[in-house]
Amino acid sequence: MPWISWDDFAKVELRVGRIASAEVFKEARKPAYKLQVDFGPEIGVKKSSAQITGHYTPGQLVGRLVVAVVNFPPKQIGPLMSECLVTGLHDEAGDVWLCVPDGAVPLGTRLL
Repeated sequence: MPWISWDDFAKVELRVGRIASAEVFKEARKPAYKLQVDFGPEIGVKKSSAQITGHYTPGQLVGRLVVAVVNFPPKQIGPLMSECLVTGLHDEAGDVWLCVPDGAVPLGTRLL
C-alpha cells in the first residue's frame, strides 16, 4: 500500500449527506440501488449508484445519514450519471455496510 501525504487526503471531499430517495437500479449489472443524497444547501442533492442490497432495502435507506465523496467527476453507470460515491465496508460475505456518522451531524459536514 503506497503512502499518501496529508495534501493528497485533503483533496478528497468526504461529506455527510442524507439519503432522500432510494430505488432498485433495474438496469445495473450487479444488484444496486439508485440513490438521491442531500448534502445541504452548499452542495445540494447528488445521484449515486450503490451496491448495498445485501443489508439494506430502499425503505431502510431513506432518511439515513451517509459519508460520501462529492468531488469525483461524474461517472456514467448504465443510464445513471453518478455524481458522488457513497462509502461502505465489505463484510466477510462480501456485502457492504455503509460508513455512517455515529450521531447527528449537519448535512454537508466535511470529514477531516
